[in-house]
Amino acid sequence: MPLLKRLLNRYAGRYASRWLVLLIDIAIVYGCYIMAKLIRHNFVFSEVEWEHLIVRAPILMLFYLTSFLVFQSYVGIIRQTSLYDAIKIFQATSIAAFAIFITSTITEKYFNYVFTSPIIILIHFFISVYFLITSRIFFKTIFITLVGYGDKVKKNVLIYGAGQSGIITLNTLSQDSRLDINVIGFIDDNTSKIGKTLAGIKIYSPDEALNGMLEKRNISDVIISIQNISASRKTEIVNRCLEMDIQVKNVPPISKWINGELSPRQIKAVKIEDLLNREPIKLNQENIYNELTGKVVMITGAAGSIGSEIAKQVVSYKPKMVLFVDQAETPMYELELNIRKRIERYHVLTKFIVADVSDETAMERIFEEYRPTKIFHAAAYKHVPLMEANPFESVRVNALGTKNMADLAVKYRATKFVMVSTDKAVNPTNIMGATKRIAEMYIQSLSKLPDMKTAFITTRFGNVLGSNGSVIPLFKKQIEMGGPITVTHPEITRFFMTIPEACQLVLEAGSMGKGGEIFIFDMGQSVKIIDVAKNMIKLSGLTLGKDIQIEITGLRPGEKLYEELLNDSENTIPTYHPKIKIANVQEYEREYIESEFAQLFTCCKQHDHLQLVAQIKNMVKEYVSNNSVYESLD
Repeated sequence: MPLLKRLLNRYAGRYASRWLVLLIDIAIVYGCYIMAKLIRHNFVFSEVEWEHLIVRAPILMLFYLTSFLVFQSYVGIIRQTSLYDAIKIFQATSIAAFAIFITSTITEKYFNYVFTSPIIILIHFFISVYFLITSRIFFKTIFITLVGYGDKVKKNVLIYGAGQSGIITLNTLSQDSRLDINVIGFIDDNTSKIGKTLAGIKIYSPDEALNGMLEKRNISDVIISIQNISASRKTEIVNRCLEMDIQVKNVPPISKWINGELSPRQIKAVKIEDLLNREPIKLNQENIYNELTGKVVMITGAAGSIGSEIAKQVVSYKPKMVLFVDQAETPMYELELNIRKRIERYHVLTKFIVADVSDETAMERIFEEYRPTKIFHAAAYKHVPLMEANPFESVRVNALGTKNMADLAVKYRATKFVMVSTDKAVNPTNIMGATKRIAEMYIQSLSKLPDMKTAFITTRFGNVLGSNGSVIPLFKKQIEMGGPITVTHPEITRFFMTIPEACQLVLEAGSMGKGGEIFIFDMGQSVKIIDVAKNMIKLSGLTLGKDIQIEITGLRPGEKLYEELLNDSENTIPTYHPKIKIANVQEYEREYIESEFAQLFTCCKQHDHLQLVAQIKNMVKEYVSNNSVYESLD
């Protein structure tokens, strides 16, 4: 046995020639013909017409050979034999047996010559099917059982989901002999399946598998292979496994399988994004198509985290042209590379423009030349500590840049202007949030002008997972470097949303908005940042306190413990979309806003930070600094 194992290991990377497989199949069929003769005559050797094996058997083999060639039943890789291969064998043998029966019937009727009896044809057909399929399963089992790479100790894993996806996952793992995995059980929530077996492997209840088997069988991984699972149930399963120090992997949706087949490389560790406990968003695609198809769309901040995702989604709605505007040259170049195939697929005209939204002359040239009708304004400075140290830049881009874009939208008769805002604009404690609130106030005041043709819409949401500068990429980098993971405060909480989810809601809100609304998104439950850090450590297969540490660094300037989507004086109005609501916020008269912006512009020219921040506080009454040098102005 060890010699056979070494030989198989040596030639494991090679595959048997299909002609060799065909030869073996014909040999099996020939052997089955002998067996059919013996069965027909009750194994009385003297009654068997042995001369038929020389004269008639080759003709019979010719029928099977032709059928095998037609149906290509011999071309499959033996070590990866599947139901598809068994069906091919059944089809080929059925047609061959039927052709032999027809031929025998014709020769008997017209030539009074019995080629072979129907009973032998039938017996031969059944045992041929059996041995052809069994031989493949036998060789596959031998290969999987004996082939090993070195003397690896295989990991014991459980597959969560004893349905079709679960069996496909098992087959996928079994077919790749390089994987050091031993599937010892299925888990399923369906009580009618518990205690039964699937492909010879027992199905357990979640409690029995995760509690009882954990100590006995040394479970290392659980692979979630359920296609239709709620986000809350998935989060519950993952959290339970992580509490027991079991690594969790995930089978992607069928739509993401390669050419409709699951690859072992697609079974990956669960990411922190998978623990959001959020259900997929359903969009009113018809409304969005009506808004964007055939239109000239402008996206500012197009190279940023939100802007680039809006860009990808907008292109798929087949606008006439998309203008990608951003001041960051390198990220714009990367956006162009990443989105090129999508642009070609949907045949959309595009322009990649490096420009600053606060540059009125440059922006006006763009508006004058291309006349955009739909504008998604995502350009902004967003890093709280940096903007706390650079208030002039925050005002220049976030407030005055938005004013510039909004004024041009009115001048050139754009139909929709959708601004991406933030939950930090609610009861702001920092300059970044306050300048975003000023931007909200300005575009909302434009909506109050009589005969306004441009619908100004604001979307307000919290942190997005994976965006530039967010905690998730930071934590990943810190984990890769061996730590420590830095958290500013043990009680700090944030709302989280994935980038695609946030941008889908931006498009939906943009299509439903009539003008003047501030839309807020259902962000789910806020989560402690320290819990995110702990989960990321567990998902990385590390142990907190042993492999990596968490370090509390203290709140940064302008940072607050928790974010809000509404202030105390605001309430909401529902919309047709369950995840989008309209905030009732305080509105300001146009004359007041114009006067205050003039003051703000004057302060910017003087470059006096204290005077500038004092003016911001005068405009945003609820702005109270936190952990900042500007607390003295409160």
